[in-house]
Amino acid sequence: MRIAVVGGTGSFGSALAKRLVDAGYEVVIGSRDETRAAETGAEVGAEGATNADACEGADLVVIATKAEATLATVDELVSAIGETPVLSVAAELQFGPTGVVPTVEATSIASRIQERVRGPVIAGLHSLAARNLGGDEGPEEDVLVCGDDLAAKTLVLELAERITAGRAIDCGPLASARALEGLTAVIVNVNKRYKAHAGVRLSGIP
Repeated sequence: MRIAVVGGTGSFGSALAKRLVDAGYEVVIGSRDETRAAETGAEVGAEGATNADACEGADLVVIATKAEATLATVDELVSAIGETPVLSVAAELQFGPTGVVPTVEATSIASRIQERVRGPVIAGLHSLAARNLGGDEGPEEDVLVCGDDLAAKTLVLELAERITAGRAIDCGPLASARALEGLTAVIVNVNKRYKAHAGVRLSGIP
């Protein structure tokens, strides 16, 4: 399975790419800067290409750019993405003196991506930190995933189970992505308050 990580030269994108490579996936890192993509790819054992070239021939496209660049990046890549399933990992956050909160947007970034592309969009991995992904072992965390397309969601759930030591949890339709993205703010606040690198574990699931 070939996975394109768009924005793969950033801290989260490169950590995710390395974990995917270690899990046995064929990975190509995408960037606006092809040279930088190639350099990061060499560091993690992946290919490097422009964002558009990375999307061509991929079985899954992960949009790992910063939240503020996500929609503009997707708009540039609509043709290259085609009907390929997309995994959205971004969360819009506002940083203020009292802490971190979600933005006031009514819909999630994932839902706004779905309005732009022809293929299915799945949201997930929001609770995973780059630092935790970049360790020697998969993080002891559950991964929360939501989406409307069963086949694409199953693909992402299987991927999530292979890159963590926790469980991949199906959290329902894509509309729930607004809550998943907002959960990122909660985790950031917890980690800032307790100087930790906490993730999510759900209890009561067999």
